[in-house]
This record gives sequence, structure tokens and C-alpha cells, in this order.
Amino acid sequence: MDFGRLPDLRYVDFRLPPDHPETARVLAKARATQPAPARLHVGCPIWTNKEWLGSYFPAGIKEPDYLHYYAQQFNSIELNTTHYRIPDAVTVRRWREAVGPGFKFCPKLPRSISHERELFQADDLVVTTARAFEGLGENLGWAFLQLPPHFGPEHLPRLERFLLDFPETVPLAVELRHPRWYADHGLADAVFATFEALNKTLVITDVAGRRDVLPMRLTTPVAFIRFNGHGLHSTDYQRADAWAERLAAWVAQGIHDIYFFIHQKDVRHAPVFAQYLLEKVRLLTGIVVPPPFIIPQPVQGNLFGF
Repeated sequence: MDFGRLPDLRYVDFRLPPDHPETARVLAKARATQPAPARLHVGCPIWTNKEWLGSYFPAGIKEPDYLHYYAQQFNSIELNTTHYRIPDAVTVRRWREAVGPGFKFCPKLPRSISHERELFQADDLVVTTARAFEGLGENLGWAFLQLPPHFGPEHLPRLERFLLDFPETVPLAVELRHPRWYADHGLADAVFATFEALNKTLVITDVAGRRDVLPMRLTTPVAFIRFNGHGLHSTDYQRADAWAERLAAWVAQGIHDIYFFIHQKDVRHAPVFAQYLLEKVRLLTGIVVPPPFIIPQPVQGNLFGF
């Protein structure tokens, strides 16, 4: 995720903003139906990480096996491949069979809907996409719509119509990137209220160069967080500490689900960051999600076979 990435972090204030006043109300309302305990899902944007071969993946495995081993390391994935093509039923079934029962896919809506048609006259694509996502069954988490950076508030009526018509069988989170969605607090609050009324989750993006897309407003009892790290820089760990505290506060207030997706330019850093974050969350909440681990590799014999 290059969106908002900066080469120099010296002047970035990485502190998390305080919760939006409406967040506590949303969580209080959700407490009555609170599952026990809250569910925490952590993952990366892709599973075809060849850099993990010989560490988090066994050495020598083939690409068709990557997802199976990825699902042993993480319990969710921000599924970016669906942004570029709508998967057929055979592909979806293969994905579902490669993972365990608790694993969650969070597929990104195709760019043909979000970027090419910009939500306009996309009913045919939405129907096909929803049908494909529904094929994930119990492994479907929250799909997400990433709006292009130039899609601003002037298109709010189109966005509202799209969300009203979007199939309820596919839970949907929405990432707003244009800065004008957040510049006018009255407009932002109205949009957030619309998301809440339609049971759509606002995506929270933690990225260095765009601190405005970090509103800390939950519109459902689900947090969908996209974290852009910086190669295990010290600020990554400081931000992990802050996130662990915030997530613990939301758990105490009754949040149902947390999706936390880790973007690191070098994918070898993502499991290390996940290990640190998951341990911090465990200490504060008691929620245990097995962290990524180095897979023991088979010992190779010498030239004489022993």
C-alpha cells in the first residue's frame, strides 16, 4: 500500500486520535449482542509471499500450496486479488478448501466497480461479485470497497445509492480516500451516520502521510484497520502499542470483530510485526490468536545420505 507512504517520518505525529464521540454509543448498543469473546482477525494483503519460503513457508512448496500454509500463520487476509478480477466458482471453492474453518477472507471489490465505473451502472458487476464472495461461505469476513482518491463528496448521492442497493448477504466496509470527506466535520459526521444506518463499516487507515483518514469512528461493532508500516522502524512498535491499547478499550466496550491488516513494503517484516502486536493485545485483553511462527525445515543429509 503506497497510499500515504512517506520517505521521511521525522515530522509525523503517529499518535492515534481520541475516539469519535459516537463510537462509544455504537459499542454500547452492540454490547447486548456481544459474542464472547470478541474476535480478532490479523492478516496481510496477499499470500503469494515467496520471501517466506524456508521460514514461514516450507522450502520448496509450489504456489498452489501457499494459501494453505499462509492460513497456518494468519487467520485472515485482505484479499487484493479480487480487485483485479472476479474469481470463478472453482477458484473460490479451492480457496475455501485451502483454509481452516475460522479463517476469514476480506475481498476487495473489483476495480471495474470502484475505479472504472466509479459505482455508476455497475449492477451487473455487483451481482457477479456478490455471488462469487458468497461462495466463500463461513470463511467470508467483510468485503471492502476502496474508493479512488479522486472520488469526493460531490459523488455522495451515488455512493449512498450504491450502498443502499448492495446485497446484504455480503458485509461491506468502505475506505474513503479523498481528503474532502474529512475536512468538513459536519459532512463527515453525516456520512458516518449513513454508514451506521446502512450497517456499513468505515475503514480506518493508519498511514504516515494521511493522518486525516484515521477518524476513530466505528459505524458498526466491527473495526476494519489497514496499517501501513515502515520496515519495523521504532515507530511501528510505538504504533502497535497504541493500537493494542485502543483495541483493548474497544473490546471492553463490546466490539464484536476486529480486522487488522498489515502492510509492510518488505513482506518479511509483516510476521514480526504481527507477533509483537498479538502479544500486546493478548496481555491487555486475554484474546489469544496464535502468532506467525518459523516452520522447522527438514534437515538435509550429507552426500553419503546420513
